[in-house]
Amino acid sequence: MQTATDAISTVYARSLFELAQKEGGREAIEATLGELEEILELTRQDRSFAEFLSSRVVSADRRGVSLNRICSGRVSSLTSRFLQILNRKQRLGHLSSIASAYDGLVQAHFGRVEVDVITADPLSPEDLRGVQSKLSATLGQDVIAHPYTDASMIGGVKFRLGDRLIDASLATRLRKMRDQLSTSASATIRANFDRIVEG
Repeated sequence: MQTATDAISTVYARSLFELAQKEGGREAIEATLGELEEILELTRQDRSFAEFLSSRVVSADRRGVSLNRICSGRVSSLTSRFLQILNRKQRLGHLSSIASAYDGLVQAHFGRVEVDVITADPLSPEDLRGVQSKLSATLGQDVIAHPYTDASMIGGVKFRLGDRLIDASLATRLRKMRDQLSTSASATIRANFDRIVEG
């Protein structure tokens, strides 16, 4: 399944967003996002389902019938119709990318930003709320924080906003300090050497 957001995925995501907005406003927009995420979670858990969606061997007609059976009563008619369009256009392999683009449109529309907060040890709920509150104040947007742990970190924190990584980990700070010391030590040694030569 393709994951990078591309121009085609953005076009499909924007069309879905506009349809959801017309059909039920914020509630329909959020519900559609939730349904896309559930479908993607299913593709992550069930490799055969992911292959079924993106397979060129299965005909669009056969896949369409199966999709109707799978979606019936589980997702809204909007999401079901959208999946059928993707199926007919041979774009189901782009579903992850389309969902990512749709998520970006939803967050931007409602003034939200999703931030991955990566720490060495798990954050307590109150610490996470504190980080979320500070990020919201700094960014001027409603922040949705997703906590992650990275056992290779010594301490500190990393923030990932989309494709940007802000690294305030202890290892990075120590490396910068070492580089500064190395640079200033080299400059001091050169200056002392120059004084000796000139003297």
